[in-house]
Amino acid sequence: MTRLLTALALLALSFYLVFWASSRVFIGAAVVTGFLCYREYSVIAAGHGIPKPGWLGVAGGVLVLLLPQYTLTSVLLILVVVTTIALRLDNLKEVLGHAAATIFGIFYTFAPWRFAIDLREQSVHLLFFALALNWAGDSSAYYMGRSFGKHRLAPIVSPKKSWEGAAAAVAGSVIFGLLYVGYFVPAVPKWQVVVIAIVANIAGQFGDLVESAIKRGAGLKDSGTMLPGHGGVLDRLDSSLFALPVAYTLLALFKLR
Repeated sequence: MTRLLTALALLALSFYLVFWASSRVFIGAAVVTGFLCYREYSVIAAGHGIPKPGWLGVAGGVLVLLLPQYTLTSVLLILVVVTTIALRLDNLKEVLGHAAATIFGIFYTFAPWRFAIDLREQSVHLLFFALALNWAGDSSAYYMGRSFGKHRLAPIVSPKKSWEGAAAAVAGSVIFGLLYVGYFVPAVPKWQVVVIAIVANIAGQFGDLVESAIKRGAGLKDSGTMLPGHGGVLDRLDSSLFALPVAYTLLALFKLR
């Protein structure tokens, strides 16, 4: 029951933010979400024996979020600042690991929400499609994998996932995309919807596996305890962190044709 109530609350919050919140509220929510993901990521990084990334990463992440599509210049500036400040560490063997973990955390946990902001400016329905395609895929994967899953997808990283479930996730995303985008954004060609659904769903599945891998490497079962019955925020959004930039990039490429 706790898991169900949490899921319903998250769904209601997601609907509000995507469809009805003002732009400022949505951007604020993106910053908060990035911060929560980064905080949990920092704990995971510390579990790998890396000095815990701190507020410098948060500042860099907020900068990435608020800049109008972060540029190469901003990326290089973040790199310079982070590596320079890492020199304060007493143990010089920790400098590279700390700097790398901080920079990775910035773009892993904050940058995807920049794409969410830009997608929402184009269409709330395209943003919801990019977010929900993995939710729809996860539901398909759960039932298919539970009934027919025999071939393990990544037994070391995530023993319960199967190739059958992964294929069902892709199929579920495609069906959802054709129905949802076909109705709300009919101007997008169906073949483009299919391509985006397939590629973004696969990216989202990799996002799930990456988060599972770094958690297991840190000896953690969940990224946090903030969401009763679901673990941490990062546990719920790991797929979206990879799917959002892929969906956005494909949509942008198709517009250039």
